[in-house]
Amino acid sequence: MKLAITELKTERQWRSNIGISKEKFDVILPEFGTTYETIYGKTITERTSDSPNSPNLTTYEDLLFFTLFSLKTGLTYDVLGFVSGMDGSNAKRNQSLGLELLHQTLFRLGFVPERAFKDVEAFKIYFERFKSITIDATEHRTQRPQDKDTQKENYSGKKKGIL
Repeated sequence: MKLAITELKTERQWRSNIGISKEKFDVILPEFGTTYETIYGKTITERTSDSPNSPNLTTYEDLLFFTLFSLKTGLTYDVLGFVSGMDGSNAKRNQSLGLELLHQTLFRLGFVPERAFKDVEAFKIYFERFKSITIDATEHRTQRPQDKDTQKENYSGKKKGIL
């Protein structure tokens, strides 16, 4: 892989390239490997040795780094492939694999919040363990009042409606 994790020397480089510190990366890495082995029943070394081609990502560290780098930079698959030494379609496949593993890993570690609840009771039970929650509702659209004075109170002058 052209991208080399060994090139990251400072905390600033870690955060600017993959979005987390080396310390957090080192916490996630063993769990990431465990998730891989749980899903595939083999280590990454065993799976890549079975491949007829020469794979670019041969360690859990490379795969996790590649996945986080792809999320942080937002490059197209062709450019992501170019900077990491693979073609665009392999970059897409590897990112998809890494994202699934990362999601499963973070879910197992308890860092992925619930997104759907079967009923109000399940919602209440889930949120009992939190002292407070923050809901970002600043972008919710509101019905435009018909009364001109009320309209002026609610109008910022900055945002235009979408046609």
